[in-house]
Amino acid sequence: MARPRKFDERQVLDTARERFWSGGYAATRMDDIAEATGLGKGSLYGAFGGKQELFHRVFDDYCGAVVDGVSKQLCGGDADAYARLSAHVHAVAAATAADTARRGCLLAKGTAELAEHDETVAQRAHTTIEALRALLEDDIAACQRNGDIDADADPGKLAVLVLAVLRGIEALGKAGASEETLTGIAATALAVLPRPPTADRG
Repeated sequence: MARPRKFDERQVLDTARERFWSGGYAATRMDDIAEATGLGKGSLYGAFGGKQELFHRVFDDYCGAVVDGVSKQLCGGDADAYARLSAHVHAVAAATAADTARRGCLLAKGTAELAEHDETVAQRAHTTIEALRALLEDDIAACQRNGDIDADADPGKLAVLVLAVLRGIEALGKAGASEETLTGIAATALAVLPRPPTADRG
């Protein structure tokens, strides 16, 4: 009969995530994670496998949380769809501006560092980006049904455009762009979405 683990798995994963997020995958050692969690390396390897397997678990959890968070922000009725979209775009800009440590997004950071050589990371990143695009497309389609965005526009293409803007905001924030710049990008992205000829942008 296996003995129950004597540590909080969630807490260990959260600590590992912070280490990978702050230092990057290559610069983070299992020794660092063991020290931060107070666990021996044997316990870490026994519970999670090696460093790559531990990162995969952390990355998967993070990506899932990102999609869940965006889903909560964007899902709802048609009448409030544009307000939800606007709030989401501005929230990304605000959160990026508030990231004074310039850690950026672990999805972007992990993908940039590992996707070229790690198929698991590449596939999870692709799945996550596709899920975010689909959430944006659904919300934009709801905006169209409510008369807030031109019904003749392609919601899929608009979703890709908004997603690219949001990813760009995060990249520029990591490079040190000012809060004014980031919030200006958010406002401009919303302003250029095609509205019906009679729509009031006020």
